[in-house]
Amino acid sequence: MTGPDMTGPDMTGPDMTGPGMTRRDRDRAGSDTSRLAAASLAAGDPTGWFEQLYAEAGAGAAEVPWDVPRPSKLLAEWARNGGVSGAGRRALVVGCGLGRDAEFLAGLGFATTAFDISATAIRTARERHPASPVEYAVADLLDPPPQWRGGFGLVLESNNVQALPKAARDRAIANVGPLVAPGGTLLVLAAAATGAAATDGPPWPLSRAEIDAFAAPGLTPVRVEEIADTDDRLIRRWRAEFRAGG
Repeated sequence: MTGPDMTGPDMTGPDMTGPGMTRRDRDRAGSDTSRLAAASLAAGDPTGWFEQLYAEAGAGAAEVPWDVPRPSKLLAEWARNGGVSGAGRRALVVGCGLGRDAEFLAGLGFATTAFDISATAIRTARERHPASPVEYAVADLLDPPPQWRGGFGLVLESNNVQALPKAARDRAIANVGPLVAPGGTLLVLAAAATGAAATDGPPWPLSRAEIDAFAAPGLTPVRVEEIADTDDRLIRRWRAEFRAGG
């Protein structure tokens, strides 16, 4: 899935300025995303446009804005500053898209599971990383597999829930925390609402209250940062770390 962030250069998720992308490329990618999302939302399907986007991209008829080779900057910085090492612990990447963050975590030594609602995205991720140890799966954050509950020492949610309208977004937020194992960590990366007028979305940047909602139930905030984008200081990003009791 890897939800859209059309607010500027990449720090945590989709990138409209990937290597080799011209302004025309970026404009096309944004137009493709807006077109498909609008139609899907109008039909009452808040997530169906992801599969449509990946399928069209696979046929050369669209561009995926966040299809870039490097992991999310705020994830890589968090791991580097914290000296994060997987040491075989289980990690789960929510809405993994084409696998950049999942492959990064696997490289740190996590036994990584990564899922996306788009079957095309998962198939493409497997094709791109044929020797990968990552377990890629098709699944829906709005109805995650019950066997995943409490199963992961690290859960990464990067720019996915911000791609959902309000009712679905609240449900998705409530489904993330229970995936964290006792003593585990949840890392949330998202665009931050700045108090400007609400956009038609997606994305819908998250408020502080929505970030805080990831803490329920059983999770305690460790650090919640609102960070200026390194390329555009007017854009703000959330990086929020939570820890599960036990």
